[in-house]
Amino acid sequence: MIYQSLNGESWRHIYIVGDLHGCRQLLDERLGEVNFDYSQDLLVAVGDLIDRGPDSLGCLTLLTEPWFRSVRGNHEEMAIAALTVGQHSPWIRNGGDWFYQLSGSGMIEAKHALSQCRLLPLILHIVQGSRLIVVAHADYPAAVYAWGAAVDATDVVWSRARLERLQNGTGAEIRGADAFYFGHTPLDKPLHAFNQHYIDTGAVYGHSLTLAQIQ
Repeated sequence: MIYQSLNGESWRHIYIVGDLHGCRQLLDERLGEVNFDYSQDLLVAVGDLIDRGPDSLGCLTLLTEPWFRSVRGNHEEMAIAALTVGQHSPWIRNGGDWFYQLSGSGMIEAKHALSQCRLLPLILHIVQGSRLIVVAHADYPAAVYAWGAAVDATDVVWSRARLERLQNGTGAEIRGADAFYFGHTPLDKPLHAFNQHYIDTGAVYGHSLTLAQIQ
């Protein structure tokens, strides 16, 4: 699935969280700080739920929660490639070793959860009345956003080209939506430029976990 649409009117508050990378306890603490209401609010993740941190399986269980949505990150892509076509080495080198240490019911649970990652969209299209918010892991690789438009899936989950342009002063607005939220690249603090918001602040490396409220 490339695109998935959400109607913001279905929830009271909507938050977007940066790359989790197995930091489930930290996420739960942050949700407590903002008085997240699990019956009325929605949490959207920018992908990379797994790897490197202490509780990848705990983060994967979020996929079963009615108050949670996520796009697919490059770490989910690596896990899927390992389990479907045997490309194990790239995943292990990038933090997937936790999976290979599992056994028994833990392994079964992880395999089932990771299989669900194949159903995650690359792009979330969130409608808030007259506003449109777009969430993807690394980039929306076009100058103009359009629902259903063909995009390079690899760029959506891997590309840092747009962020690098912003950092060297040659960035530009992405037309067609009001705001775009991305993760993928750990930054010292969130980067907000034009209508783009980069919110991976390296929680797995001991830094803060960014939670952005968009509604």
